[in-house]
Amino acid sequence: MIRAIFFSIFDVHEGPKVLHQVPADSIAPSNKSSQTPLLHFPSVSSYIIPRPEYCSKLITFCTPAHRVLCQPVCLHSSTYPRNAYTFSIALVLDASTPFASYATVTLKLASLLQTLEEQSRFLSRDTSAPNTGKIYALCEILLEDLNNYCESMIPIDDSNTLNIKLFPTYPPPPPLFSHHVPLSTVRLESLTDPNWDLTMLRVLPHINGINSVKQISLLADADYKLVRKAIEHLLYYGCLLLLDIFSFSASYASTAELASFVEDTDMQEECAAYVAVPPVLSNSKASQSDPISGFQLVELYLKLRQGQTVKSFYVDNVEIVDRIDIRRFITFGVIKGFLYRVHRYAIATSQTSRRKREHKVKSKQKADEPTAAESQIDATKSERHQLQMEKFLDGTHCFDEICTELMIGERELMRRLKAFGDVQIICR
Repeated sequence: MIRAIFFSIFDVHEGPKVLHQVPADSIAPSNKSSQTPLLHFPSVSSYIIPRPEYCSKLITFCTPAHRVLCQPVCLHSSTYPRNAYTFSIALVLDASTPFASYATVTLKLASLLQTLEEQSRFLSRDTSAPNTGKIYALCEILLEDLNNYCESMIPIDDSNTLNIKLFPTYPPPPPLFSHHVPLSTVRLESLTDPNWDLTMLRVLPHINGINSVKQISLLADADYKLVRKAIEHLLYYGCLLLLDIFSFSASYASTAELASFVEDTDMQEECAAYVAVPPVLSNSKASQSDPISGFQLVELYLKLRQGQTVKSFYVDNVEIVDRIDIRRFITFGVIKGFLYRVHRYAIATSQTSRRKREHKVKSKQKADEPTAAESQIDATKSERHQLQMEKFLDGTHCFDEICTELMIGERELMRRLKAFGDVQIICR
């Protein structure tokens, strides 16, 4: 939030001076005012009206409670006293306020005022008393519009209009990996137009909450790095959520947030509508089934635990789970935050590394011997698999990531882990 806007100049007799300030007495209070200023102007005047070599640059500094943004401008001409006219319009924010978007506003204001001064001496010919006139009105409207509406359009004269908009600053998106599954939170098709990035247009049809980032790049026939960049942009603007790859061999468990789902009947109704299976037409008649109740949904979520796969959960509760979409059932819990995925990680022991080196030596020896061509090919293939697996066995790569990077299934991954040697698998 903007606390104050003020306009200052270099007076040839008084030096740096505040001409206009909104609110009144917020920067340079009058002698009759009892208001405490937001900052002590004489102490910071050298930053507001600096030496000419520091003009035309964005300057930002902090006091204990506030941050000041300004871009001083120095114009040289023989028509000015001392052949120069120096001015600055500054914004005062709370010290904790993110200021990236306000910096753009400051730069645009300084550029506009410089243009107006060069065209018609809009600033130097203004003889209005302090806190009156067009410049004061400009500061007053800016403060009110930007704080209330985050945008402002102010007609300056017949040929100049000030248009400013504060664009929100979002936090950086979460790290994106090849095994993440993006799920749209808005109707992306309604936001697109033909002028969008070509990679983005090819990616959007494949974002369905099922395909991983790697799969999307393959389906869209686009470079993985470009696809990842496009998805990161959508994440930054809050158009996507990230899920894990759904698999019946995966394991999920509830968190403490499940208590809020137990007490919230509206969320239970939302869940029931989201996971409901649409009726299947058979012999021109829709098969009817009783809708699942909130109590049954709570009971199902409570049965999810570590060490239990989705497949075994489905088999144990088939009579109820058969009436819902199991993938949507899991996804809803993950989105709302009362379910989490229990990932599996592989860690190779030192003994495994030794066995691996011995295996490489033996493979090389076999390759040197006059054996059949198939044996040499098998040995080379096995060695290549060993080398591919090595970098993933440090306990920081989950099974989803390994399978996605190597483009193999979980059964093939387990086979390679057994062939690798003594590998410990942990769940967390």
